[in-house]
Amino acid sequence: MKRIVAMITILIVILGGYLGLTRFQRQHRTPVVGVLTMMHHPALDQIYRGFVAGLGEAGYHNGKNIKIEYQNANGDQANLKTMADKLVNDHAKVVLGITTPAAQSLANASKSTPIVMGGIGDPVGARLVKSLRQSGGNVTGVQSDNPVGQQLKLAKHFLPHAKALGLIYTSSYPSAEYQAKMMIADAKKMHINLKVYTIASANDLNQVSQQMLTQVDGVMVPCDNLIAGAMKNLVKNADAAHKPVFPGADTMVKDGGVASISLDQYGMGKAAAKMTVQILKGKQPQDMPVNDYQHGKPILNLQQAKKLGLTIPSGFQQEAAQHGTVIK
Repeated sequence: MKRIVAMITILIVILGGYLGLTRFQRQHRTPVVGVLTMMHHPALDQIYRGFVAGLGEAGYHNGKNIKIEYQNANGDQANLKTMADKLVNDHAKVVLGITTPAAQSLANASKSTPIVMGGIGDPVGARLVKSLRQSGGNVTGVQSDNPVGQQLKLAKHFLPHAKALGLIYTSSYPSAEYQAKMMIADAKKMHINLKVYTIASANDLNQVSQQMLTQVDGVMVPCDNLIAGAMKNLVKNADAAHKPVFPGADTMVKDGGVASISLDQYGMGKAAAKMTVQILKGKQPQDMPVNDYQHGKPILNLQQAKKLGLTIPSGFQQEAAQHGTVIK
């Protein structure tokens, strides 16, 4: 009996020591910063690069004092749940969701792990937060409030005699739909004839854009992840019709758009990094209002404008050169 009691006592001590060591290792191991993105394309990759740079500027470097665990669904929403669960199960101290579907998958995977949104168009409408001032849960981050009114004005300056502009976006993307609604409202206030076209998948873009281009003088595109990934196909059709495209993201201008007052995707990533650093230092998401990011920068694709024979609005090239980007 004494032997049995002694063995049980030893086992309890060993088990207690193991559990204590496990807790110690969890508390003192390198913090995991998770990242979940819907897909690769230039705009989203810019957010990620800005995020990593922002962490570095604050003294957090991958492989040194943090471990960045990056997950990419490669455009397949079915992968998002599995990847979100993995990041939560790997005890990430904070996770970044790039795109609305990615952030939603993370929010569904955990109600306690801190989640930072990386450029979400409508976080309230997507039910990620209760309000921009108070998230009400474990989610906060950056809202990409695209200056759609400025983009419409810019398009009208390029096309002063346009009878109609086309707006094309992906109907299943909440952020793109949110921006489209704002653009439609602004177009009515500005008395711009805006014809609206939607696609459900990348397979629709070729046919729908060709139809649109027979009925409009220029094309508006919000920050739409799906169209950004297929921007060259849209530009190919627009070039054939000799009509300009005015997209919402700077990377989409680089892929053949003419001009934009676009959000700085890289800067948006850095803004998300600042919030992530605050969480790493102990701040709680519910105490952090959403960053309504509105830093629009002028960008001009001079080569594309010349190709289409467009007259550049007075002063815009100089403004882009001084405060944004000119692609020559």
